[in-house]
Amino acid sequence: MHGRGGAPAAWTRAALQPPRAYGPPLPAAQFKATPEDFQVEEQLSFEPSGSGPHWLLRVQKRMANTRWVADEIARLGGTAPGDVGYAGLKDRQAIAVQWFSVPARSSTAEFWKSVHTPEFQVLEAHANLRKLRRGALAGNRFRIRLRNVTWSRVELETKLDALRRQGAPNYFGAQRFGRAGGNLELVAAWAQGGPAPRGRTERSFALSAARSLIFNAALARRVEAGDWAELVAGDLASLDGSASHFAVDHVDDELRRRLLEFDIHPSGPLWGRGDPASQGRTLQTELAVSVDFAAVAALLAAEGLSQERRALRCAVRELWSERDADSLTLGFSLRRGQFATSVLREICEFDGTQLDSDDD
Repeated sequence: MHGRGGAPAAWTRAALQPPRAYGPPLPAAQFKATPEDFQVEEQLSFEPSGSGPHWLLRVQKRMANTRWVADEIARLGGTAPGDVGYAGLKDRQAIAVQWFSVPARSSTAEFWKSVHTPEFQVLEAHANLRKLRRGALAGNRFRIRLRNVTWSRVELETKLDALRRQGAPNYFGAQRFGRAGGNLELVAAWAQGGPAPRGRTERSFALSAARSLIFNAALARRVEAGDWAELVAGDLASLDGSASHFAVDHVDDELRRRLLEFDIHPSGPLWGRGDPASQGRTLQTELAVSVDFAAVAALLAAEGLSQERRALRCAVRELWSERDADSLTLGFSLRRGQFATSVLREICEFDGTQLDSDDD
């Protein structure tokens, strides 16, 4: 059975409707009624050097996507669009504070700090040695307002307490799969013998969605088994905030302590050539998932991607809430590459505008 546009319905369910860790969600609240309801601020992984041939610009944008702002910065600075760097993509329908870099030869710090348009304004300008590269983030801080909230304080606190204790399943959010799962349709056509997507961007989106599909399915197996936030023998433990991981032969008190403190996490596969380096029951689960999505796994291997790992859970740090009449404001921080919507779905259903881009 196929879903919209030819993507198998099972793919869509695995990607967009994976099981929740903390039971049924609370009744639906309205999400992103206005851009101000979704606020996100990037946290750089380094300090600006204070000197060098680039300006690091801290920019606040509203109702503008990242690539458009980058092009506008290039235009204002009289430089090529490719000279402008940014660390991550941020949603258009939001208030987003993020960082860009531009060659210092393009203009002065005073000029950049004077830039204020209806769509964005430059808050700070710092000299830096290097162009800003994708992924140069420690994480993101969120402030999200949900409207038409009908649940009690006790119902909410039960969910929030669980998130503080164990974190949230680190699913890739719906925006990774495109509007209405459109990127999965690119994957389906390609994996089932059709032509590769035209253009490097579409090709990259399709491969990213393919990897994310298999990861979400593997994590869903662990959520259903109840051990997504635990280490078992055969796991590869992921270091928090790092791409590094190590094999777990047996689970001792020291590993349990580090797990409790969110220093390490169990991990799942970002699929590529060969088999994952996990062992035992973990490996068998991951191989079974790859069989379920055999055409997708074969595509990723054929495209030359290597086996990598991603943490199965995300720590939800600095989590707080404020209730005001029928609305709720939530604040929290996540590591780079983790999705606010994956946290929100553990609390409640939500109605409203889908995010346009990845929160990484």
